[in-house]
Amino acid sequence: MHLFIDTNIFLSFYHLTSDDLEELRKLAVLLEQKKVVLYLTDQVVVEFQRNRDGKIADALKGLKDQRLSLQFPQLCKDYAEYAELRALQKKYEDAHGALLEKVSQDVASATLKADETIRELFAKATRIETVSELVAKAKLRFEIGNPPGKDGSLGDAINWEALLEHVPVGNDLHFITDDRDYVSVLDENQFKGFLLNEWIGHKKSAIRFYRRLSSFFKDHFPQINLASELEKEFAIQALAASRNFSQTHEAIAQLAKYTQFTGTQVNDIMRAAVSNRQVFWIIKDQDVDQFLRFAILGHEKDIEGTNFIELQRLFAKNQPVEEKVIAIAPF
Repeated sequence: MHLFIDTNIFLSFYHLTSDDLEELRKLAVLLEQKKVVLYLTDQVVVEFQRNRDGKIADALKGLKDQRLSLQFPQLCKDYAEYAELRALQKKYEDAHGALLEKVSQDVASATLKADETIRELFAKATRIETVSELVAKAKLRFEIGNPPGKDGSLGDAINWEALLEHVPVGNDLHFITDDRDYVSVLDENQFKGFLLNEWIGHKKSAIRFYRRLSSFFKDHFPQINLASELEKEFAIQALAASRNFSQTHEAIAQLAKYTQFTGTQVNDIMRAAVSNRQVFWIIKDQDVDQFLRFAILGHEKDIEGTNFIELQRLFAKNQPVEEKVIAIAPF
């Protein structure tokens, strides 16, 4: 899956937004697992660095303005509740000041959680340099009046030319931006028609357009709520697809890190255990046996009937005769 995230989407994580940092962590997992190729242009990096402080300043302004200003008439001062409210006000002001100081320190040292996650994404992305040929193409595009671009800036044009140059022919591009230079004037939820037609003509593929990163995940990974869940899903897939004992042990080691599984996940694991010979041939190995027994506990009723019966047979087969069991439940 090929993906491009525009600068404004990265910057949105510093401001008021429905997305949160967990969305970015999901993407980091996808990049690590090579399920997604994220194209990152030098232009996006520079734009991000140039606009980061301004975006954070906007967010901090709202925090700084949230002061607790209480006005009381003189007649209130004779009551105990007045002193209590003043003490609470002082406590609020102290905590507010401490929060501002800590946030400001992290902003200055670029150690906000958003900074750390974005650095991870940038490091794992496929980088596209801004070479002279790209700039020349972007200038020509601007001079003849073709989108994208505004106010004499070549940034969007450079990004577009970079993607035209580097995304392989025949591969759909999932394009995430909230920049209206890319949006249709007829429907704000559609990609600009001129650019879409250009892409189809050059790349023989489609543009899949999203205004939010969360929308991308909703379409392609609707069952995933947390990055840890995404890692878990990939480990289950790796177990089901393992082609040798080494891969099976590796997948089991990854899954053994987790203490909770949904009923669906348990079913997927057990289906892999009974259908993949690389798993059931070594079901007696200590790590495989212990993990499967642990995963089953509490989910006996969730396991599909045929898989449950086969698991009973496999576990019983791999125990000494005197210790054979009929059901999985007592494990």
